[in-house]
Amino acid sequence: MLALAFSAAMFGVDGYVVRVEADSSAGTPGFSIIGLPDRALGEAKDRVRAAIVNSGFPYPAGRLLINLSPADLRKEGPAFDLGIALALLAIDERVDRLALGEYVVLGELALDGSLRAVSGILPMVLAARAAGFTKLVVPRRNADEALLVEHLELYAVDSLIDAVAVICGHGGKWRAAASSPGPHVETSPQGDFADVRGQVAAKRAFEIAAAGGHNLLLVGPPGCGKTMLAQRLGSILPAMSRAEALDVTKIYSVAGLLGAGWGIVDRRPFRAPHHTITQVALAGGTRPGEISLAHHGVLFLDELPEFARSTIEVLRQPLEGGKVVIARAAGSFVYPASFMLVVAMNPCPCGFRGSRVHDCRCDDAIIAKYAGKLSGPLMDRIDMHVELAPIALDELIDLRPAESSKSIRTRVEAARERQRVRYRSSAISCNAAVPPNLARTYCALDETATALLRGASVRGHVSARAFDRIARVARTIADLAGDAAIQREHVAEAIGYRAIERLTSKVA
Repeated sequence: MLALAFSAAMFGVDGYVVRVEADSSAGTPGFSIIGLPDRALGEAKDRVRAAIVNSGFPYPAGRLLINLSPADLRKEGPAFDLGIALALLAIDERVDRLALGEYVVLGELALDGSLRAVSGILPMVLAARAAGFTKLVVPRRNADEALLVEHLELYAVDSLIDAVAVICGHGGKWRAAASSPGPHVETSPQGDFADVRGQVAAKRAFEIAAAGGHNLLLVGPPGCGKTMLAQRLGSILPAMSRAEALDVTKIYSVAGLLGAGWGIVDRRPFRAPHHTITQVALAGGTRPGEISLAHHGVLFLDELPEFARSTIEVLRQPLEGGKVVIARAAGSFVYPASFMLVVAMNPCPCGFRGSRVHDCRCDDAIIAKYAGKLSGPLMDRIDMHVELAPIALDELIDLRPAESSKSIRTRVEAARERQRVRYRSSAISCNAAVPPNLARTYCALDETATALLRGASVRGHVSARAFDRIARVARTIADLAGDAAIQREHVAEAIGYRAIERLTSKVA
């Protein structure tokens, strides 16, 4: 006897529909699963057997075979449990075979037959809709996440018995709660730029970076406010569009960072991994890494030279292409990785090189090793470089309120709106994303601005890549000023944020 159910799986951050084919034949009782199952899926036969029996259904007799198609893609995780159980019950006609073929079913079974939530529901539901399915059965704890996909009949169930009732036509559709749930994870820290005393030049740099989506390097001694500033960047970034929010939610779903009862992630991510992170954890493997978890948000690397050089070098590809490609035996995974990179470092290992107050304890060999962690190509991909000085006592005790994030964000959103109008006929999201072949078109410089930039290039401050990046930053500065054309003063300020030699000379 043959029976067919449909489930779904993930490949990278994208889902695809899986045919769960069940066959029963005469012979010594046994249960086999084929179709490249992983270990967790290989153990499904024991979970499914116990769930069926403990739910009060007779277990099919004979030699049982489950085939998961397409058979050339590796299947991972326990999300197929429900599909396997229903296909086995369909063999003995405990559920209607024709009706079962209309549903995509997802969920992990406990031994008592109850259903547990699984990760990656959102991309799998999107794949089901793309394949033409309109009916889905999911664990109740995944219902709010699945409801983010429109135009589907969603059935949220608590157990195998409930799922059988749905297939037999006795289950009701799931309805959304009256109040919209918020994000499950705290994707960005709380804070306001009004909390930061002094550092006016650094705040200006953060405003420009937020307005154009530019990458930022902070260099300064311990305690000058580098981390504090970076943690408040999210408070001045524009809100995500629904499409961006769905992209982020899908990634967090695949990573298992969404919990029950929570819907769309509506706040831009802020990821700050520790410097002991590995290449795989940063770039990703069979699951998204920190680079992708920062998609449409901010990736903050504090104490950059403390990271292994081989680890931070994996940032090169995503900084240029907005995606990261991971090659594994199971195939090549492509993860989205369009993020703002903010990195911070001390001027030397002890942090006090050049200080007039503290003595630097680092000799030339230590400083050379410290600087050796930072490659020229990586530094060249960072649009803006900012030096921070220690905060003066007068600024610390000043009781006058500093400018709030709300005020800064108003200017940032106005600049982003000008960019949306400018790039409305293209796929460009912000000034930092302007490709090199269009930089001369969208970031055109007049003769005086070009002469200024040419002079900086002759002095060795500007590489070919940096030339375009300066033009993009200047375009953002002009947008903040409300100017249609890039002026000489905009280019001059942008050049001031590209003093790589001046900054790295302090750590070299």
